[in-house]
Amino acid sequence: MTTIAFIGLGNMGGPMAANLVKAGHSVRGFDLVAASCAAAKAEGVSIVGSAAEAVAGADAVVTMLPAGKHVLGVWADILTAVAPGTLVIDSSTIDVESARKAHARAAERGCLSLDAPVSGGVGGAKGATLTFMVGGSDEAFAKGEP
Repeated sequence: MTTIAFIGLGNMGGPMAANLVKAGHSVRGFDLVAASCAAAKAEGVSIVGSAAEAVAGADAVVTMLPAGKHVLGVWADILTAVAPGTLVIDSSTIDVESARKAHARAAERGCLSLDAPVSGGVGGAKGATLTFMVGGSDEAFAKGEP
């Protein structure tokens, strides 16, 4: 069983985290919106009090956030709390400049990272039928593929 931290439990992230639980992973989640946390908790996600708490000791981290500024802010926070070598995946649909900055920061920390925005909308998130468009190193891709 893999321990996955999931940051951003809204319309897309909540169902994505729930599907990871259904697939047998241990998922620790965090979101600023209490209702999103409650919905994810009902699906088996362990809710924690901060993004940093979610990522501590996680094998992989997934972020699903509204915009590049949110990703940069969260990654600045979590990259101080993850161990080098941790896989960090961003599935948000954000601007190229923010994505490049986030992934450069992950590399500076010694983390593997994947840029993995999705297509398929909320229905795809709920039905586990999203299409991921993934960019990153071969090593990061191999670690994230399962």
